[in-house]
Amino acid sequence: MRRICAVKRPVRSPAPAAPQRLLARFPVSAALLRRLALASIIANVGIVVTGGAVRLTDSGLGCPTWPRCTDASYVATAAMGVHGAIEFGNRLLTFAVGIIAAAVVLAVLLHRPRRQGVLPLAVAVLFGIPAQAVIGGFTVLSDLNPWVVGLHFLASMVVIAAAYALWRRIKDPDAPAVPVVPAPLHALALLTTLASAAVLVVGTWVTGSGPHSGDHGAKRNGLDPETISQVHADGVFLLIGLSVALIFAFRAVGARRAERAAVVLVAVELGQGLIGFVQYFTHLPAVLVGAHMLGSCLVLLATLSVLWSTRERRPLPAEPAAAAPAAEPVPATA
Repeated sequence: MRRICAVKRPVRSPAPAAPQRLLARFPVSAALLRRLALASIIANVGIVVTGGAVRLTDSGLGCPTWPRCTDASYVATAAMGVHGAIEFGNRLLTFAVGIIAAAVVLAVLLHRPRRQGVLPLAVAVLFGIPAQAVIGGFTVLSDLNPWVVGLHFLASMVVIAAAYALWRRIKDPDAPAVPVVPAPLHALALLTTLASAAVLVVGTWVTGSGPHSGDHGAKRNGLDPETISQVHADGVFLLIGLSVALIFAFRAVGARRAERAAVVLVAVELGQGLIGFVQYFTHLPAVLVGAHMLGSCLVLLATLSVLWSTRERRPLPAEPAAAAPAAEPVPATA
């Protein structure tokens, strides 16, 4: 009687899921992720500068409505001249900044191992860009109301701060943040950050009282330019004093990295202050006003660098490898 042997077929492993196939096909390295995050910071700073160029060239109403450029067209027309081209060009740059932010979110999703706390920051930057664009639309619809224009600038600062936090979080390892300076010095760094934010806010009030309204005939905020400029200057002196105090305090406790960050902050503040004083006494030439806007972004970034330097995330110690089981003795053969 013959025995029928069943032929065993090879078991096929299930096909990898779509996200896993995407990960295998388009791996994202940590270096690429950091570069994209840095590009997001640069792009957001860049659009602040180009937005300033729109205002300084009196092109704020080059596209007189929003979201269309005119009532009949989403794009600028030849009849709108150079002001229409400048304003519409700045609107197009918003899409470029958004594409970079979307690329960062995609890179975060594709990167392995998944980083803790990175995705929420990347999503915040991505959604902050259209929110900032909507505020920009209200500046046009309000005929460049100086308070709305100032809010538009401050919204950009918030997005830049989120982009910086994302970049730093990507650079740091996934470990709990531990303080590297005593608690009072961390509080002093936090106070300096608040002073920096206050200087930015008052700076928008100074701008709203000055001559660069973004369009001929746009109203001003009604504040006395000389008085509010003095308030702004007093805030700058306070900020520089706090920053210098941080240098000596960090040096006293041996926090070298924090000390270097504070030195950079003071250098940026002095450069920004010099531009501010020169532009004030030379009646606000457009080039210096644009440089001052760039300096505002750099002061913000330098301030955040100091705040981050008061804490750090250290790599977790590697777990000891499990000891290999002892080999059983081999019995002797006769």
